[in-house]
Amino acid sequence: MPIVTPGKRPGIRLAKSKVFGKKGGFGKKKSGYAGLNLTPMVDMFTIIVIYLLQNFSQDGDILFMTKEIQLPSITSKTTLDRAPVVSVSAESVLVDGVKVIDTAELTRDATMNVPALEEVMQEKKRNIQQSAALLGGSKTFEGRLNVQADKGVKFQVLKKVMFACNVAGFGALNFAGMQTTAASATKTASNP
Repeated sequence: MPIVTPGKRPGIRLAKSKVFGKKGGFGKKKSGYAGLNLTPMVDMFTIIVIYLLQNFSQDGDILFMTKEIQLPSITSKTTLDRAPVVSVSAESVLVDGVKVIDTAELTRDATMNVPALEEVMQEKKRNIQQSAALLGGSKTFEGRLNVQADKGVKFQVLKKVMFACNVAGFGALNFAGMQTTAASATKTASNP
């Protein structure tokens, strides 16, 4: 029930009257002003700021995580630098999320050359060099590449991918993995 100022007011029957209806606050228009509760609003913004700070990453998203790839466990604490990403799954080889070749095609013959992957990687190298030249920075092409390989992929496939990337000029390969602690990595059957 709204709070009204004390004083005389006409009855309900007279409130609808044209003569007496405007007396006592019954005929007044409602104002468009609505008061804000600042305390809950400040609490809400504080929670949003804390949430955004907790989820902030300085490195950004470097890898494209897919459900087809299960990364091996590693104990290293080094972080990956921003570079092109080659993803090797049991089904296909992807460069920055774009499918290049099927993995089954890499296991058919014994040759080390993978022309489709080499062409894509040479194009990536040209793009990196052109962007460095346009930006005018002193940074040169370093040949860095992040490899995201499924732990079930055969080494023959991985060897061909590494060879094709090296031919294209990407010699500094970094392998991605899921970081675990050293204590959990040393668990054995006799030491639970």
